[in-house]
Amino acid sequence: MFREIRLGFALLVFLVVSVPASSAEPKYGPGASNAEIRIGNTMPYSGPASAYASTGAAEAAYFRMINDKGGINGRKITFISYDDAYSPPKTMEQTRRLVESDEVLLIFQALGTPTNTAVQKYLNQKKVPQLFVGSGASKWGDPAHFPWTMGLAPTYWSEGRVFAKHILERYPNGRIAILWQNDDAGKEQLQSVKTGLGERADMIVASESYEIVEPTVDSHITSLKASSADIMISMSTPKAAAQAIKKVAELGWKPTYFQSSTSASISAVLRPAGFDNAKGVISAAFMKGYSDPTWKDDPEMLRWIAFMDKYYPEGSKENGNNVAAHIAAQVLVEVLRQCGDDLTRENIMKQAANLHGYRAEMLLPGITINTGPADYYPIEQLQLIRFDGERYQPVGSIVDVSAERRE
Repeated sequence: MFREIRLGFALLVFLVVSVPASSAEPKYGPGASNAEIRIGNTMPYSGPASAYASTGAAEAAYFRMINDKGGINGRKITFISYDDAYSPPKTMEQTRRLVESDEVLLIFQALGTPTNTAVQKYLNQKKVPQLFVGSGASKWGDPAHFPWTMGLAPTYWSEGRVFAKHILERYPNGRIAILWQNDDAGKEQLQSVKTGLGERADMIVASESYEIVEPTVDSHITSLKASSADIMISMSTPKAAAQAIKKVAELGWKPTYFQSSTSASISAVLRPAGFDNAKGVISAAFMKGYSDPTWKDDPEMLRWIAFMDKYYPEGSKENGNNVAAHIAAQVLVEVLRQCGDDLTRENIMKQAANLHGYRAEMLLPGITINTGPADYYPIEQLQLIRFDGERYQPVGSIVDVSAERRE
């Protein structure tokens, strides 16, 4: 059984604009028409990475809101999201279904590094946009070889380099242990830390890889503790991240703890691990957090809360995946608006590579989205944050990670 989200309305609306309408005929690719834009997505609604499932639900909610406001240039969004259980073969099956049966205009925010890797060549051969991939792998920013694929969030490579830089500055004599997932994402994260440490890569005294299907990572944490490391870096998915934080505390081990941003959610990771156990965890962010009192009266935060209350009331406001989904959906809507009446796949990619200083709501102040024909890395700023037992607090100032980009 697969879970499916379908969002769409066949209502026509009149769009009043402040400039004269173009006399040129609209141009449409598969999945687009005068009334509709069909968008495809795969998401792990089941399986070992199902903690990310809320991402698809939050995106569906955002598109419902856009449709309620009249759609995009008068066209309503039909969002078709299938469960791939975080299984690459299933992702291929569902992606083919989206492209060849549902005839979507593009694939948006499909989640996962191994899953997106499985379909990247297929989508590029078919010339179907694989847009704003739900993974921080740097491979999504390679327009020379994969012109139909673009990521969104800061890359794992950049985040690992930022962690390494902070460690060198604050803990130059530290001994580092690393937990990483045995796939392309985990390998990139591990290598990014090593590269960031440079000549001090020997600070890494232990590393353990785990398989996403493992029921627990407890034995890996026990092995890492035996290294006598005083710094722990966890590059993991939410379930493993929560288990690792909890096990470290159970063992009485008290390292300076770094957690990759994709699994730093307060509701999905830190609460299951125990707030007392998670106190002191350091991560990185590019978006505002609901639990941060800094944004208590922030207009963007208040609008996001109102959105969640109306369109996704069952979603947790403390789950950062719901904020990330909100940002990603906004960026896609901006790209589609820029397309105007040229809703071809070629123009989708052209406009995606034509974002200059665009600021989606809920990004941290000072962070903007910028792309170009040779720059497929939309967000390249990060803020280190530390959990104080109740909420995340900023550590230092925002870091521009464009210099940390993998060459």
